[in-house]
Amino acid sequence: MLSALGTYAQSALPHLVKVGPSTQLVVDGKPYFILGGELGNSAASSTAYMQPIWPRLKAMHLNTVIAPVYWELLEPTEGKFDFTLVDDLLRDARQHHMKLVLLWFGAWKNSMSCYAPAWVKTDIKRFSRIESDQGVPEEIMTPFEPRNLEADRRAFVQLMQHLKAADGQQHTVVTVQVENEIGMLPTARSYDARANAAFKQPVPAQLLTYLQREKKNLKPEFAAVWQRQGFKTKGNWEEVFGKSLATDEIFMAWYYATYTNAVAAAGKAAYPLPMYVNAALNRPGVAPGKYPSAGPLPHVMDVWLAGAPAIDILAPDFYNPDFKHWCDLYTRGGNPLFIPEIRFEEGVAAKAFFAFGNYNCLSFSPFAIEGSDTLKGAPIGKAYELLQQVAPLLAKYQPAGQVRGFLVQKDSAARTTTLGNYRFTAKHEYTLGWSLGAKNATWTPGGGLLIAVAPDEFYLVGTGLVLTAEPLATGKRTGYVRVEEGHFAGEQWVPGRRLNGDEDHQGRHVRVPGNEYMIQHVKIYTY
Repeated sequence: MLSALGTYAQSALPHLVKVGPSTQLVVDGKPYFILGGELGNSAASSTAYMQPIWPRLKAMHLNTVIAPVYWELLEPTEGKFDFTLVDDLLRDARQHHMKLVLLWFGAWKNSMSCYAPAWVKTDIKRFSRIESDQGVPEEIMTPFEPRNLEADRRAFVQLMQHLKAADGQQHTVVTVQVENEIGMLPTARSYDARANAAFKQPVPAQLLTYLQREKKNLKPEFAAVWQRQGFKTKGNWEEVFGKSLATDEIFMAWYYATYTNAVAAAGKAAYPLPMYVNAALNRPGVAPGKYPSAGPLPHVMDVWLAGAPAIDILAPDFYNPDFKHWCDLYTRGGNPLFIPEIRFEEGVAAKAFFAFGNYNCLSFSPFAIEGSDTLKGAPIGKAYELLQQVAPLLAKYQPAGQVRGFLVQKDSAARTTTLGNYRFTAKHEYTLGWSLGAKNATWTPGGGLLIAVAPDEFYLVGTGLVLTAEPLATGKRTGYVRVEEGHFAGEQWVPGRRLNGDEDHQGRHVRVPGNEYMIQHVKIYTY
């Protein structure tokens, strides 16, 4: 990425930097956390539709809107480009003092080619499709057809050139997603003529070189497939990886990755913003081809890392249970957690606290953020209000390993972590039998993050948590100098109520009630 900056100073463009074990997105010279919302697929196709939505999004304390750019509307006639919708997004985001992440709905959107222009869709001979094992063509452009790549890449370059001209100074757009939820259906690989020919060819040297170089660092589920064939370093796809659906998926992942890399690299040559690719997560026990296969999923991340070096981040879209499980998989090998899309449901605010506190999280964004039924008192807005206040602390202390996150539910075990001079245990606030919500049949998830600004001084940010502390030093007990709620005005802490009585159970714990959202400044001592 650094070599692609050309005449731009590194500090001028939004860019990614490594700070210790963390990756930070730097915008206008400062670390930037995307407190976002992704628009529904069709919202950005109408400027008039968006007009009443912008003020509501601002009122929810979003700092970023994630919005599609549609190939069919950008290039309705081949070679003729219309940037009206892009310019309207730039204008309205600036008017509301917000940033943008743009999604390129090019060749693929949720596996399908539904946003390709009509002149692409209807010219099947020129812009060919993938085929199932029964020889049936699908509404999915094949990555094996060079003319598909040529048309897609040309349009994406036009978009990036336009952004350079229209936004090169303002930096309204901070990252770009290349394609959307790439995935192979209804079979694990395509059986079109070019795909069949490629499948019989030797595995590309670029992939084999990566596998040998990174052998000790490969994701275990991918390494296991290669190991079953004796870690072979030459041969065709079935000789190197075996005859299986897993091999079919690896094969498709390589060609999806190299196609996407070609699009991204050409776009970066025009205007080098950070770029990512997102994945629709697979379901356990479901065979490749029965879920959108071969996208940047955890078990084929290594294929994408080898084939798409122009892509900066591989990102999960969350509609599956077990949030922590998937976050753990996507942060292996230093891949930063970037969540462009998550189901807008109860508990999403707690997950936001946990994501920023427990991981190197750069972005959190509920999907279909504009939906009128979800905007009424949405808890995510309350969470974003607090996260905006502590963003400077996150930027400073996250790279130093001085931030922890918690996510607790009704059936959760206690969460324990060490930070500063103490071992902290987090439970859902409703586990206190006298809590107002303790007898509720269902519990809204609780979540939070803890920032150590000194070995004995912390900020707790969250909802629905009770936190106890014990000193790491043996033979000691914990006491509280003070617990106070408050807020930040800029980077200045403004204390509110002192909570050294019933609120902290006379010095037994720190507590944020369920369905309340709060920052607490905590000073601890030992005796």
